[in-house]
Amino acid sequence: MEEEASFCLEEVKESMQDAIKHLEKEFLKVRAGKATPAMLAGVRVEFYGVLTPIEQTSNINTPDARQIVIQPFDRSTIHEIEKAILNANLGFNPQNEGDIIRINVPPLTEERRIDLVKKAKAIAEDTKIGIRNARRHGNDEAKSLEKDGLPEDESKRLMDEIQKLTDKYSEKVDKLFDEKEKDILTV
Repeated sequence: MEEEASFCLEEVKESMQDAIKHLEKEFLKVRAGKATPAMLAGVRVEFYGVLTPIEQTSNINTPDARQIVIQPFDRSTIHEIEKAILNANLGFNPQNEGDIIRINVPPLTEERRIDLVKKAKAIAEDTKIGIRNARRHGNDEAKSLEKDGLPEDESKRLMDEIQKLTDKYSEKVDKLFDEKEKDILTV
């Protein structure tokens, strides 16, 4: 029974860590005014008949804070890459220069910054929901183990540990959101 309890705790912890990893990945997509290759994460290109992530079709660089330069591995796919960026609806206007695509990242307006903070807040809130779902699942598992013979005090201890993990990871979400908010609002 003790092994199952520690397994349950590990499962909850892993689930919460996955939620944090997902949050960090999503925050990379929320642009904070500085050009980064991560802004194109999620863009999929029709590459030889297969939808492929853009980073697997090209070198993506940021020569300065306001530009993204995409250099396709195969020049014949440049139009497909350009079309995929436009279709991703990221608000970018890619400029095809023959062998590279250049994207000038416009500076963010105050209104846009506030919208991005709201978007980041929503992503953080979704992550917290995921963490609470992991807690609920862990607590259900602890109750189930108690029914199967785990002593009541062990079950309570397990639920206390799960709550401590929930608090720890919720604080981490708040910290990551505060950093992202500061990053977005910094002009």
